[in-house]
Amino acid sequence: MQTHSSIADLRAALQQRGRVVFVPTMGNLHAGHISLMEQARAHGDTVVASIFVNRLQFGPNEDFDKYPRTFQADCDKLAAAGVDVLFAPTEADLYPEPQEYFVEPPGIQNVLDGEFRPGHFRGVATVVLKLFNIVQPQAAVFGKKDYQQLMVIRNMTRQLALPIAIVGGETVRAADGLALSSRNGYLSEAERAEAPRLYRLLNEIRAAIRAGQADTVKLENTAIAALTAAGWKTDYVAVRQQADLAMPKDVNAPLVVLAASRLGTTRLIDNIEI
Repeated sequence: MQTHSSIADLRAALQQRGRVVFVPTMGNLHAGHISLMEQARAHGDTVVASIFVNRLQFGPNEDFDKYPRTFQADCDKLAAAGVDVLFAPTEADLYPEPQEYFVEPPGIQNVLDGEFRPGHFRGVATVVLKLFNIVQPQAAVFGKKDYQQLMVIRNMTRQLALPIAIVGGETVRAADGLALSSRNGYLSEAERAEAPRLYRLLNEIRAAIRAGQADTVKLENTAIAALTAAGWKTDYVAVRQQADLAMPKDVNAPLVVLAASRLGTTRLIDNIEI
């Protein structure tokens, strides 16, 4: 596996490499990330991963400084997964001058996760567009666990007419259902045992809707109450249309249940499609 931090070196390395598939990450890789790398192989000739902890998508009181950085272990995992090229820029490489041009997503950036993390999707969209311009892939893979992020990127790619196919990778879960996440490492032993409750509640909502329950607000509130009773602090549990994350007009349409809730000091997100 080749590793480059310089934009010029990366571009030179990718010449004559056929169809390029790109998987951007912030590092601290787990089996969910590796699954995306493996899926990427099916979509092109050269798999390029990136590791960059993007300051622009962290709020002033979020965990940028303590976000886990495990570069050597990440490199070993990527090499074992057959990744061809790793782009690992420093902040000076990616932002050699203050970033004054931004991608401003529409209203979708201000709902659900965006309501509780102002500016987050602006930072995500900006760095992803910049990485797309650097790598110039023909396809890119993003995990469905960050469902709203996937939609922001998919819509940005379509509306800006970028020649990139966006592939959504299925969420990888532990045996007890907890969605794999870099932030799971923050959980204490007791919190880790409690954490699968979130996924169980999402499954209960899906089962209720499939059984004909049309009062989605009642389902949301019941789940929030169950989390609160178990000591969680919940930002949202929301049933939305898959197409645009709007409130559902028809419970028989393709839906997704999304949730973000804090267990101790760790904010967990998850979703499940219906």
